[in-house]
Amino acid sequence: MAMTSSRPYIVRALYEWILENDCTPYILINAMADGVQVPQQYVKNGQIVLNISPTAVMDLLLTNEAMNFNGRFGGVPMDIYAPMTAVMGIYARENGQGMIFELDDPTEPPPGGDDPAPKAKPKSDAKVTALGNKKPGLRVVK
Repeated sequence: MAMTSSRPYIVRALYEWILENDCTPYILINAMADGVQVPQQYVKNGQIVLNISPTAVMDLLLTNEAMNFNGRFGGVPMDIYAPMTAVMGIYARENGQGMIFELDDPTEPPPGGDDPAPKAKPKSDAKVTALGNKKPGLRVVK
C-alpha cells in the first residue's frame, strides 16, 4: 500500500517546534521547480531561503500539496506559492536546527527487472546550501 509523502507533515511539525522554542523558521525552496512563485531577484543558485515566522508573513497555509503566504520583499507585498515537493528544508535561523529533505527525482526510472540489486541514489549537493557548509542538525529533546 502506497503512502502519501511525509514531507508536509514534517514541515508543519518542525514549524511549530521552531516557533515554540522562540526561534525563527526559515524554509529552503527549490525556486526552479514547477509551480514555484517566488521573487526571482532573491533566488541564488536556483534556491531561495524565506523567513516564514508569523511576524514576517501573512496568511501562511501549509497543506499537504503546497505552502502559500503573503510576504513583503523590499517593501512590496507578494504572494508566495511552492508545492511541497519544492520544499528542500526547514530550520531555525538562530541555531540551524531542523531538517533538509532528500530531493524528489520523478525522472529517475524505477529499478528494472534485469538488475536484481537497485543502485543507491546519489546524495544531493542541496544539503550544503543556505547554511554554508554547516548542515542543520536534529537532536533528541527530552
